[in-house]
Amino acid sequence: MVLRRRMVMASVFVLAACFIWSGAALAAWGDKELETEKIAVTFLKEVQRGNYKIVSTAELKGWVDQKKDMLIVDTMPFEDSFKKQHIPAAVNFVLPIPEMTQIDDKTRAGLEKLLGPNKDRLIVFYCGFTKCTRSHNGAMWAVKMGYKNVYRHPGGIKAWAEADHPVEKVK
Repeated sequence: MVLRRRMVMASVFVLAACFIWSGAALAAWGDKELETEKIAVTFLKEVQRGNYKIVSTAELKGWVDQKKDMLIVDTMPFEDSFKKQHIPAAVNFVLPIPEMTQIDDKTRAGLEKLLGPNKDRLIVFYCGFTKCTRSHNGAMWAVKMGYKNVYRHPGGIKAWAEADHPVEKVK
C-alpha cells in the first residue's frame, strides 16, 4: 500500500512537472515572442539600410548627465507629442512614419539647417517607441547627407519615460 501511494505521488509529480514545463515552453513560442521577433528583425533591417548607430536609453541618459555636446532630435508631431513630453534639451523636427525613400527639397533644407555644418557632430534621433520609424527616417537621411556620428534611440520617449528619466513640456 505504501509503495503504491509513493508510485501515485511520483506519477502526479512527474505529470505536474511535465505540465509546468510544457506550459512554459508553449509560452516562449507564443504570439508575444513572434511579435517581439518581428519588431527586432524589422528594426535590424532599418539600421542596416540607414547605416547609423543605436544608443540605448541608459547610454543616452549617461550622455545627457555628462552634458555631452550633442543634438537630440525628437521626430514626433509637436502638438500630439513633443509639447506634452520630450527629452530635456531635445529639439523638434517632425518626420513621417513610412520609410522615406526620397526627401523633398524643403524637408532636406530644414533638416540640414537644424543639423548644422559640422558633419562630425553627435546627433541622436528618437520618436515614440521601437516600432516607430520617424527616428529611422531622420537618422537615415542625416547619414545620407554626410553626417558621420548619427544615432537612433529606439525606445524613444516611451522608454525614456518608463525609465523614470526627466521630461520637459512646452507650456
